Amino acid sequence: RQNRSVNFTVKALSKFKVPNIYLPQNTYSTLTFFSMTHPQKWTATFGALLKPPSLKRSVKTIIIHEKYLYPEHDYDIALVQLSNRVEFTSSIHRVCLPEPSQTFPYNIYAVITGWGALTNDGPAPNALQEATVKLIDSDTCNREEVYDGDITPRMLCAGYLEGGVDACQGDSGGPLVTPDSRLMWYLVGIVSWGDECAKPNKPGVYTRVTYFRDWITTKTGI
Repeated sequence: RQNRSVNFTVKALSKFKVPNIYLPQNTYSTLTFFSMTHPQKWTATFGALLKPPSLKRSVKTIIIHEKYLYPEHDYDIALVQLSNRVEFTSSIHRVCLPEPSQTFPYNIYAVITGWGALTNDGPAPNALQEATVKLIDSDTCNREEVYDGDITPRMLCAGYLEGGVDACQGDSGGPLVTPDSRLMWYLVGIVSWGDECAKPNKPGVYTRVTYFRDWITTKTGI
């Protein structure tokens, strides 16, 4: 916890349009899953604003989970190794990775952040946005009127069954975080997929980080 810099980030792959990792502008429109096998095409930016960013780093390596099959949603996780370490500042913060056995009770509040669309297929902001959602248990999320059995043990739902607050297009790969009793913030989930944005009975679906914690360690030593 005393480490003041980092050179690995954790991302989801589904709808891979992560707001703070960009291709050059002239190739952005042709981005596909297969572009991730060419990390030299990517640049990571940091800070609260998209333009201008506080900091940029080139990408050294992208490690995709071996069981991920594009364009499916299961095993939706990748590790991005940056070319150089990133120093934390007032606008660039770290978050703790949970232990594999760590539990986060359902119905607690969590925070999502990103530069995704403000409404379904709507405009995207330049300033970082945040929203508060609730963790939803998988039995509820697998009900017929919600996701009808599509939620696997590697996924986590968060949002509101009544709709209204959600991640949206462009938020994929971003963090879902929650504090513990010591106000230490943990990465509970990674924005992965959903049915449009903020619809009733269609909460956001996230990659469940605790499921992949040992995999992260085997690939990074972290």
